[in-house]
Amino acid sequence: MAEHFNLIAGVDRLKQARILCVGDVMLDHYVYGQVERVSPEAPIPILRVGHETHTPGGAGNVLRNLQALGAQTCFVSVIGNDAAGRELNRLIAEPGNVEPHILVEAGRVTTVKTRYIAATQQMLRADWEMAAPATADIEQRLIDTILPQLERADIVLLSDYAKGVLAEGVAAAVIAATRAAGKAVVVDPKGTDYAPYRGATVLKPNRRELAEATAMPVGSEDEVVAAARALIAAGDSAPSSSRSARTA
Repeated sequence: MAEHFNLIAGVDRLKQARILCVGDVMLDHYVYGQVERVSPEAPIPILRVGHETHTPGGAGNVLRNLQALGAQTCFVSVIGNDAAGRELNRLIAEPGNVEPHILVEAGRVTTVKTRYIAATQQMLRADWEMAAPATADIEQRLIDTILPQLERADIVLLSDYAKGVLAEGVAAAVIAATRAAGKAVVVDPKGTDYAPYRGATVLKPNRRELAEATAMPVGSEDEVVAAARALIAAGDSAPSSSRSARTA
């Protein structure tokens, strides 16, 4: 019960916190309608579209949750020079309690995930994306944008969806600088190689991601604990040279 009350108090304290959130932003596009017949062209349902909505997804969804909890936020990400990127810029700034630093990378396609929904049933998801590391110029601009924000941040949150924002040394550079500033950094990881996240205060893979990263079973609570300890041990035993990060 005490842990329950501590959690509530922690949520309340978010209203006084400033959180620096960095990660892969994407546009979640929902198309709603009704299915009343099957297409004569192929054995597929026809969705009669009623309405559609757009919301920030990926790291943008993390930002929305922080905003809903009342936290002051600084948000850093990369988009393409396209209509989806411009819509994301508008949606991110809309609530007001955010300082956005959205870099535009020429040639990048802003990730869009379109979900087609009939009543409450999702029928299909279509993705537009370019999952590739940012250019060297954008990578340096990301680091140059993030590091000056550390002084005002109470905590740093890295939300990795493997679309390129935290690739090529950005995550390692931010973690090293954050720890040097004496502040905590929380990482929502992606993939199976967690080496770029060494030095993070907290890693929060879900059960499936933990299994993939450790190649260990996670079917029970004891197995989850064992896999988590193995992941921690792997990070602790890595040579110090592999933990170095460029912070220029």
